[in-house]
Amino acid sequence: MRGTGFSRLHELWAEGTAYDALFLRFFAPLVVFCSSGSPHRPWCHAPQVPGVSGYLRGRRYPRAMVEWVDTHCHLQLDTRDPAILLNRAGHVRYVVVPGVDVASSIAAREIALGAPGRAFYAAGLHPHEADRWNTERDGLLPLMDGAVAIGETGLDFYRNLSPAEAQLESFREHHRMALEMAKPLIVHCRDAFLQVYEVLEQHGAGPWVVLHCWTGGPKWSKRFLEMDVTFSFAGPVTYKTGDTIRRGAAVIPPERVVVETDSPYLAPEPHRRGPNEPRYVNLTGEALARVWGLEAAEVARLTSERAIGVFGL
Repeated sequence: MRGTGFSRLHELWAEGTAYDALFLRFFAPLVVFCSSGSPHRPWCHAPQVPGVSGYLRGRRYPRAMVEWVDTHCHLQLDTRDPAILLNRAGHVRYVVVPGVDVASSIAAREIALGAPGRAFYAAGLHPHEADRWNTERDGLLPLMDGAVAIGETGLDFYRNLSPAEAQLESFREHHRMALEMAKPLIVHCRDAFLQVYEVLEQHGAGPWVVLHCWTGGPKWSKRFLEMDVTFSFAGPVTYKTGDTIRRGAAVIPPERVVVETDSPYLAPEPHRRGPNEPRYVNLTGEALARVWGLEAAEVARLTSERAIGVFGL
């Protein structure tokens, strides 16, 4: 039976006409794997086998699918089934699902439990909800213990849905817990660059501080760079109105960056009018690739390495 199968395969190779598409789709990866012994090399050349179709001889076959890490997606806040969203994001290796309060952190944990090794969760209280810190704190603590990160926390002085003092207190407490638990801290910063900078300057910063959905221009990007933080870019870097963000990204070394969707919010172009999801994270990475003059695959590699290192995925 085995001999018959391989004889037929050789016939397909020699024919090199109608079966070429079938071969490239189903058999080329196997031949490259068996003959090269290195399926993970950037490009593998097929062997010079007599009678093999021109599609094989001297042709280069791309590496396995480029993989990304979506470091911030609120799958638990989406009305769509998270399993479906993950299934259609085959190019996304890992996702981090941050909570914004106790209930959403529990829901994020459930998603992580349902997709072990693929989805991970973070637990925290969003600055919009900071005035509930005293009532949410005890429920968040055990969730934080099993999470890969603390947050989403930070400051939002654009909407001001919680008083500034309540936001600052919650942010400082999250920061303290991140230090005590030796976990990354996911920081929301909107119209609060100076205040976030001052908290981090006073209490400590480093690669474990992840500036979520970074929108700072060159000035603030350079200042936070000095703190050795991690910058996380989302959909706004793709917008026509995102020139300031792109100029900020231009001064940040690619190895200091991760990417995210912040789904179901902030969908990148050309999907801006619809709901966001993890499968769009590559669009943010591709926008950054244009800023830095790099190949998208290189940006995927660098941002994924940073994400895996920071979050311990």
